[in-house]
Amino acid sequence: MAVKWSGGHSWPVLCLDVSAEGLVASGAERGELALWDGGGSPVAQLRLPQAEDVTSVVFSARRPGTLYTSHGETISVLDVRSLQEPLERFHVNEEEINCLSVNDSDGFLAAADDSGAIKVVDLESKKVSRSLRHSNICSSVAFRPQRPQSLVSCGLDMQVMLWNLQKARPLWTTNLQECDMEEESLQSAGQFFNPPLVHSLSVASCGNIFSCGAQDGKVRIFRVTGVRFERELEFQAHSLGVSQVLFMPEVYWLLSGGNDGKVLLWDVGSNVGKQQKSPAKSLHRRKAQAAASRRKDGKLNKVASNEHPGVVPKLTIEHGEKVNWLSCAEIKGSRRVLVADQTSCVSAYPLPEP
Repeated sequence: MAVKWSGGHSWPVLCLDVSAEGLVASGAERGELALWDGGGSPVAQLRLPQAEDVTSVVFSARRPGTLYTSHGETISVLDVRSLQEPLERFHVNEEEINCLSVNDSDGFLAAADDSGAIKVVDLESKKVSRSLRHSNICSSVAFRPQRPQSLVSCGLDMQVMLWNLQKARPLWTTNLQECDMEEESLQSAGQFFNPPLVHSLSVASCGNIFSCGAQDGKVRIFRVTGVRFERELEFQAHSLGVSQVLFMPEVYWLLSGGNDGKVLLWDVGSNVGKQQKSPAKSLHRRKAQAAASRRKDGKLNKVASNEHPGVVPKLTIEHGEKVNWLSCAEIKGSRRVLVADQTSCVSAYPLPEP
């Protein structure tokens, strides 16, 4: 079922991105960077300085010929039309960068690193405009579409944060451990607890819905309303940690990849896409559901009040390898999910039509 793209790397592929023109970029261990055409053939290769692992690649939304890459503590800006020495380098992070994001106006670049810092670079002045922070490794950061000053982040401190670049402090923060502990207190004591370290996030094209994947195997989906967000949906997606989540363009279809070697496609539109309720009403309803779920003997039903046991994957791909990165590309008129794993190949799987 999978088409293997090979010949671009000698080491495990760590990250992927697809340009508006359909060019695919992949970064791998030991500083390897490759560009692929839509047919899966490598068209250019480069080894970045110091052979540091390439941990994130992201194309500019407005200039698809510009590619931002992170390797070690450095951000390199490359011209994919002539893949040679970087046009520019930014060294603003103090520890290894895990994720890059560029806003859709191409004005700001955010880089999240192992120290918990998010350095936001003004791409016009070439200077750091904001330094934001998590208390532990910041694993993922993403600008919200159509809102160039707004971004969300998550980390191994189990925090999910909403930021506006006009303020140095987060507008809103949710600690997933505290949320889970509140729910755990409603259930029987002594239950095994797997900390929800957050590995990745993705924002839907509407800009108001975003998703997080965590170490406990759960996918959580949030809705932003003004300067805060509320959890809309939560479900057990994988038997091991969720390493990647990715909203597909234009639809509320969500891809998740896990350490269990599976890639799953979820249609969450019926759960979140049409709901227009206020966060206060949402919270009140969930508390009422939790109270109503108590049985006469004081025990709760096995499923927490905000979990949806009816959420089932639209597509299950038994990939077999731990997923490092997911991306989505349109190839020959149909969509493919591109999967990077512990091997030196990129796998391409067909996706159903929306």
